[in-house]
Amino acid sequence: MYVLMFCIYCRLVKEPPLDKGCIPWLGHALEFGKDAAKFLSRMKNKHGDIFTVRVAGRYVTVLLDPKSYDAVIKESGSKFNFSKYACLLMERIFNLRLPDYEPNTEKAMMKLHFQGKPLHSLSTMMQSNLDTVLLPESNDLRRTWRRDGLFNFCYSALFRAGYLTLYGNESEQGGDQAEKSRDRSQSADIYREFRKFDKLLMKIARTTLTSAEKKEAQGVKEILWELLSTMKLVSKLNRSSWLESYRRHLVEKGLDEEMQSRAMLLQLWATQGNAGPAAFWLLVFLLKNPEAMSALKNEFNKILQGQRLHPPPHSVTQEMLNNTPVFDSMLCETLRLTAAPFITREILQDMPLCLADGRQYNIRKGDRICLFPYLSPQMDHEIHQEPQKFKYDRFLNPDGTEKKDFYKDGSKLKYYNMPWGAGSHMCVGRFFAINSIKQFLFMVLTSFELELCDPEAAIPDIDVSRYGFGMLQPKRDVEIQYRLRDFEHSTA
Repeated sequence: MYVLMFCIYCRLVKEPPLDKGCIPWLGHALEFGKDAAKFLSRMKNKHGDIFTVRVAGRYVTVLLDPKSYDAVIKESGSKFNFSKYACLLMERIFNLRLPDYEPNTEKAMMKLHFQGKPLHSLSTMMQSNLDTVLLPESNDLRRTWRRDGLFNFCYSALFRAGYLTLYGNESEQGGDQAEKSRDRSQSADIYREFRKFDKLLMKIARTTLTSAEKKEAQGVKEILWELLSTMKLVSKLNRSSWLESYRRHLVEKGLDEEMQSRAMLLQLWATQGNAGPAAFWLLVFLLKNPEAMSALKNEFNKILQGQRLHPPPHSVTQEMLNNTPVFDSMLCETLRLTAAPFITREILQDMPLCLADGRQYNIRKGDRICLFPYLSPQMDHEIHQEPQKFKYDRFLNPDGTEKKDFYKDGSKLKYYNMPWGAGSHMCVGRFFAINSIKQFLFMVLTSFELELCDPEAAIPDIDVSRYGFGMLQPKRDVEIQYRLRDFEHSTA
């Protein structure tokens, strides 16, 4: 005898518009996963800036009004829960179970190591490791043109240097070339395996792997767990204070060494998965925008002249990092165009949701609520003129100060660009990521000659499957060639 089970969705009075889709249970899951921005734009045009959709058996209320985001961001954890959905993804993607997961505790711990004086120490180590990764091993190779894909060049350099900075080196800082060669080799190994994992990550998260891909994903994760095992990490030198603190935290939580390795892979993705793609987009925008490139080089050259740094390669001090308004605007603009995380919470009780314009909707316990800042404010034409276009000075006032005044419907906005999230769950490592990208760009533009192999190459399209998981990635790479500048004849 067969029993048919039906899930009845009981509507409340004055709920947001509901769109279940045509496919039972799945609803809009396929369209959502294929291109979330396109799908949610269509839903917004159809229903307005708040609506509920069915996605693989779950009901998700989507809010796309930035003036009302605080109704979600500032609500208490007793009504909107972050950790339930986070734990689901941790287990699904990383095979990781953290008992009594407390994201606020972990963030408070990270603040101790990624802000203030510890940030300065991390940036110093990052500069040293960028030198190790980027500078040729032999003087004979210093003026030799090398070719690479721009995305791989940026991702590899920032990932490997960031990994060495947080997880430790094979040798003491400032070691000889043989010791640096071990750092280059080991960081290249882990980057190679991580990229295999990263390319499968969206399918892992959405449980759409083929049988062959499941086998590949499991194999790659096992290699990464081994590379990030306690035994491997404790043998490294120059381990960051964050790593030591986090390892103690995991032990205190009662995690065995296997789960500790899985937690380390989670943190590797969280700390190193976005800076490289962000640097790629910024560099490709610069290479296709001579006016922007000239403005940034002028800013960097003024810094060099003020610091009297000759010849390259140049190390970047914290003082230099703190005085780059043109770069800061360019990075904000790049992230506006290419950072697309979801802000998702589990709804823990039936409750009213009050919007900024006075509208009120009832939302249901057991559903999820999702903000997608990429659509609004970041790509909202009412807030940013020509939102699809890269404008390097969009976040600069005429006097060169940071522009913070943006409006929608005549009201000044609190949220006009949200690449790092918002509220208590804003990315704690953002200052380290910004410093790292700035150090990398400074080094590349002042110490290297870098150009497109094909000057007419177009900026690649984004991989639309990656909406919702931080920085977007390109569908294809762009070929470049690069070499160190001629130091003997350099004037900057």
